[in-house]
Amino acid sequence: MNSKSALILLVLLITAFTLNAQITYLPLGQEEYHLLDRIETRSGYLSDTIFLTAKPVSRRAEVDFLQKQRQDARNMELTKVDLYNMFHAISVSGEWTADGNGAIDSKHPLFNTFYRKQPDLVSVNEKGFFLSINPVLGAQFMYEQNDINSQPLITHTEGLAIRTRIADKVGLYLNIANNYEEQLSYVNARTERTNAVQGAGYYNTMAPGKYQYIQADGAIDVALIKDHVNATAGYGKHFIGDGIRTLFLSDYSAPAPYLQLTTRIWKLKYQNLYMELVPQFNPADGMQRNHKYATMHHLSVNVTRWLNFGLFEAVVFDRVNHFEFGYMNPIILYRQTERALGSPDKVNLGFNFKAIAAGHLQFYGQFLLNEFTASQFFAQNGYWANKWGLQLGGKYFDAFTIKNLDLQAELNMVRPYTYTHYDSTANFTHYNQPMAHPLGAGFREVIGSVRYQPANNLFINLRATYYEQGLDTGASNFGSNIFLDYDTRSQDFGVHMINGVKATCAIVSLDLSYRIRENYFVDLGLTGRQFTFNSNLQSPTTYFYGGLRINLARRDYNQY
Repeated sequence: MNSKSALILLVLLITAFTLNAQITYLPLGQEEYHLLDRIETRSGYLSDTIFLTAKPVSRRAEVDFLQKQRQDARNMELTKVDLYNMFHAISVSGEWTADGNGAIDSKHPLFNTFYRKQPDLVSVNEKGFFLSINPVLGAQFMYEQNDINSQPLITHTEGLAIRTRIADKVGLYLNIANNYEEQLSYVNARTERTNAVQGAGYYNTMAPGKYQYIQADGAIDVALIKDHVNATAGYGKHFIGDGIRTLFLSDYSAPAPYLQLTTRIWKLKYQNLYMELVPQFNPADGMQRNHKYATMHHLSVNVTRWLNFGLFEAVVFDRVNHFEFGYMNPIILYRQTERALGSPDKVNLGFNFKAIAAGHLQFYGQFLLNEFTASQFFAQNGYWANKWGLQLGGKYFDAFTIKNLDLQAELNMVRPYTYTHYDSTANFTHYNQPMAHPLGAGFREVIGSVRYQPANNLFINLRATYYEQGLDTGASNFGSNIFLDYDTRSQDFGVHMINGVKATCAIVSLDLSYRIRENYFVDLGLTGRQFTFNSNLQSPTTYFYGGLRINLARRDYNQY
């Protein structure tokens, strides 16, 4: 974090001592997000508290929502598994209950000191002070087999998670972990090609296919207007969307320093993000990294009790180590400012919706517009600069009257050259990784997911993914590689969704997780992947994994 970011953090710290600030956030990737999504749909009403499209969600909003829904559990016909999940989700964030002591007591604390509360290794909850300290540990063994070789792989993580409240004035959280990762062959091929480890920033190469890196995220939150406007300074990730993927902003790339303003009034939530990013680079050039910047905002409105509508706008701009203060205004349309500056930047505009029906069904979607020329669009001539993306999806909770069986289907498609710019620095990327969909652009993708929880602590997830994408050959630029300047494009017209040499990929995965205690999981899984390039079948890959994780989301290698 540079001096400007540190100054912002210092100002918020000083402000925190004069204002109430009691928000910490639920880490991305946790099982609680599916629970919140499920309970909201089963209730038949969209919540004016949690607004699940923009993540992470605050722990306070999570607890308030679940406590209210638990009171209406009989009318909602929630299952015993639902009630168990809600009870334990509230316990994990128990400091946000009315009495501040909602975490479940342990029957047998370790040495009468550790795990006095089930979710926390160390828990201190005195008047005016709360502290939670937990280990972040994970060990995973994988065995990969393909036509070329077979190999065992090991990944492990060691870290610490801390969150605290002081005198109801300061709320802080910090997660930090060291990671050692031996990558699957196809994952490592992408790492070497892009000079990036998925989801990580700086990394060390220990040996071919073996990497070490540190992951950290944390934030301080200040209530500028109590219960309505919050400012958050932090270092971490965000996800804007209701699907498995998102076309707006995902948690696929590395964490980044940010300042976030969140406004909650009536039936709407408005979020501003100011981010410091790292443009694409070659590690051989040294460790010194320049910066680029992004400003984004997302407005989410519950139009009716069953329909939510959202507006997204983002601009990534290349001012070497300098923020464009014209983009600081939290309520402007960035396109107007960008034009006033001489149109040096690229603005993304997006719309999203979510609708729930019959207490079991949810429909959602996104439309992203990167650039558009109406006359060329209606001419249907495949004009390269008509750059847009579309997502449509649906969820079916308690499918076919089977309790805790949840289905999801999703379609994603993004036109070639979307997310790109004439300046390769100002594209929609961070630390050599896409900031939205992991495939970049120029693809069609279908995903199906089956989630089943037959018992309180057993989670079963079956997922199938199929995508088509046009890839480059030689020095060509057919539009799927969002790191290339669009001025190097291969053609102006005849650009179709799948442009260039066609590649297809099918992935099927089965993941089993068993919760042995709060935030302690044993995992088993099996994945098969088949990739075809230009009608030539590449070596199919199958891998099995097993592992243990503590206060850690499962690492997902099935992004592409």
